[in-house]
Amino acid sequence: MIFKNKLISGLFLKRYKRFFVDVKINNQIITAHCPNTGSMMGLLEKGNKVWLSKSNNPNRKLKYTLEIIEKNNSKVGINTQSTNKIVLHALQNKLIKEFDELLEIKPETKFGKNTRFDFLILNKKNKAFIEVKNVTLSRKKYLAEFPDAITSRGLKHVNELINASKKKYKIYILFLIQRDDCKSFKLAKDIDPDYFNALTKAVKNKLNILCYDCKFSSKGIKLNKKINLKFDEQ
Repeated sequence: MIFKNKLISGLFLKRYKRFFVDVKINNQIITAHCPNTGSMMGLLEKGNKVWLSKSNNPNRKLKYTLEIIEKNNSKVGINTQSTNKIVLHALQNKLIKEFDELLEIKPETKFGKNTRFDFLILNKKNKAFIEVKNVTLSRKKYLAEFPDAITSRGLKHVNELINASKKKYKIYILFLIQRDDCKSFKLAKDIDPDYFNALTKAVKNKLNILCYDCKFSSKGIKLNKKINLKFDEQ
């Protein structure tokens, strides 16, 4: 996922009304769009270094978008609108070994009456749905966690993936860890026990879980390497 323009660095001041953040750039305070409606637990500390993108759209009210927050010298991508772009690039360039034989990628594919999954993957042998979740939470060194708040939408997707499995689709959840400082991943059972229980049940119903971290550069964010999933520490 390539940034359209060079990112601008600043210092985080505060977040409010979910979609607004104040950032200090040099001696100026600007208000930027926050494209992450989650809690962003552990990241919103005053003085944290952040990176913003600037829009070329002259009609846009907020010219800047929050893209990255730095915590403990590690970068964390918080723009959930970038998540599927990172995964699409990885699929197209065969960076995910589980899908290195794909023939066709269909983003945002409808299933049933009220559900869309992030990707439908087709190859000669089977068809598969992938639902992607953006991960930013890390409460313990080297350990990423999801979710950072109760996720009713995530719970719905788990249940619908099980329904898709009954209709002969292979089913996957890919946890995209938009961090470069974690070696393993686990579910935050204490934050959302219902999601944990549903996902545990879904694994017994042929759900495949993939966890990948990201690599950051001045040009963009790229899917990096597979991260270990830890169910034994729940």
